[in-house]
Amino acid sequence: MQKKEYTIPMNYASAERQARLFKALMHPVRLQILDLLRDGEQCVCHLEALLGQRQAYVSQQLAVLRKAGLLNDRRDGGNSYYCITRPEVLGLLDSARAIMGEAWSERSAPPPDCPCPRCSPSLGRSPDPVMFSTEEILR
Repeated sequence: MQKKEYTIPMNYASAERQARLFKALMHPVRLQILDLLRDGEQCVCHLEALLGQRQAYVSQQLAVLRKAGLLNDRRDGGNSYYCITRPEVLGLLDSARAIMGEAWSERSAPPPDCPCPRCSPSLGRSPDPVMFSTEEILR
């Protein structure tokens, strides 16, 4: 008689941490935010314009993702910028999209009413050097 092998389940603490991660991901706007941040750092006003949501609502969702350890933020003058700290989460988003059989969609241009420095550099604020190459900064 052949001996049966068993898989040892993950411990409870690990399962609890993973459940908290999935709980943070369990909101459509949070998933949209992570997808928008896939291309790099974005300011809150840019996310607000792209999502068509109020700043307070977007900030609330960003706070949940930050508390979960998925985002980092920084201030530059009056703007707050966010970026993904755990790029592995993008693999989860890609897997979910594949499981649902959804194709990638092309991104459209930023809305014209977005006041962020990336969309409206003519508003008098100098662009953030993080967004430009060294060659562009030295010109």
